[in-house]
Amino acid sequence: MNTFLSNQMPTDSSILTEAEAEAINQLEHILNQENSQLKLAANGEEMTIPDSVCRVLRQVVQAMASGKNVSIVTHNPELTTQQAADLLNVSRPYLIKLLEQGELPYIMVGTHRRVKFEDLIKYKQQRDTKRGQLLQELIEMSQEAGLYDYEE
Repeated sequence: MNTFLSNQMPTDSSILTEAEAEAINQLEHILNQENSQLKLAANGEEMTIPDSVCRVLRQVVQAMASGKNVSIVTHNPELTTQQAADLLNVSRPYLIKLLEQGELPYIMVGTHRRVKFEDLIKYKQQRDTKRGQLLQELIEMSQEAGLYDYEE
């Protein structure tokens, strides 16, 4: 199972009280201790939390301690076009256009298109990198033209 963490979908429930923030900071400290073995106790029963769950919990707690909103998306290795569009935050018709133009690989399952999760994440990372580069170029062109004054 792959886990995808995103801070792109904030909700009203993401606002933490001071007590919750303090508890998250304490939990982060505990999770960052080497060789710490977490246990869950409920209804008189106790069990050790598996390492795979601890790794995900550590990521979630670190993000929350940094003030980020967190969404955990469980997924199949192949996504429907609507699921893929939702993860890219684009419309389904736009995603279909990307697929038909060959921008993003897909497979056919019967008459339905499916997008592999790993291909979608790779495309998203490439898109974000390209956007950052284009933005930097635009800033540099604006600075050269005297339209943008940026001080570090």
